[in-house]
Amino acid sequence: MEIEEVHEKTIKAGEVLKQVKEEVRPFVKPEVKLLEIAEFVENRIRELGAEPAFPCNISINSDAAHFTPKKNDDRVFKEGDVVKLDIGAHIDGIIADTAITIDLGDNTDLVMAAEKALEKAIEEVYAGADTSVIGEAIEKEIREMGFKPIINLTGHGLLPYITHAPPTIFNYKTNRGVKLEEGMVIAIEPFATTGAGKVGERGETEIYSLLTKRPVRMKQEREILKEIEPFKTLPFAKRWLKKAPNIIMNKLVREGILRDYPVLAEIERGLVSQAEHTLIVEDNGAKVVT
Repeated sequence: MEIEEVHEKTIKAGEVLKQVKEEVRPFVKPEVKLLEIAEFVENRIRELGAEPAFPCNISINSDAAHFTPKKNDDRVFKEGDVVKLDIGAHIDGIIADTAITIDLGDNTDLVMAAEKALEKAIEEVYAGADTSVIGEAIEKEIREMGFKPIINLTGHGLLPYITHAPPTIFNYKTNRGVKLEEGMVIAIEPFATTGAGKVGERGETEIYSLLTKRPVRMKQEREILKEIEPFKTLPFAKRWLKKAPNIIMNKLVREGILRDYPVLAEIERGLVSQAEHTLIVEDNGAKVVT
């Protein structure tokens, strides 16, 4: 695919996400089911002419990433929640990725810390810019607002059917970075927290992706692999499948056929905010597509 076509489809996927973000925001409120919001986001992306690049992530309070509701999940938003919505759309595998934080409590500064850090980071983007400078801008802004950046969650490149590609864009100053190149598509996503500034796995897993194709013996394994073919290497939710028993999903993970994405939570249970945009790196700046 020519670079012009990649950029065209990135912009189109970004337009879809802009609309979905605006439409979903008013619906995120106490007593609304998380599943209702996830399904609204994913269905709206499809209605607007794209496909979800990954399941709608709804990470609440100290959860930072990789939470998506189960099939028939009855969990609801509560008063005081800090809600991160991380959503992605793709057109023929060309991805745009964005995230917002919706505050159902009194955490305006925390939300603003991630948003301002993202603004500062975007100002540092141009062809030839060093990713360490972007990380430094993110860290400085978050710390000045009295919070910590999460050091083991990063921004990333976007490639066809690959949601996390080089370059890695850290949310803090590193000794050495990578030079951005004109035409690169990147996602910058600062996370700010009241906790330690680090996440760990907390066990619950509802998101998977295909790592490698190879023959399997069990009928249920074959049925799952057949059903996930349309997603190619993109992440999918267990609830998107007709049947996905944990025992079979775990077996496919152990065999190295699937990758699992356990929920990532702040290790000190600190509250977490997130902001994210997809950008196309230009000669003297960046085009924000989301």
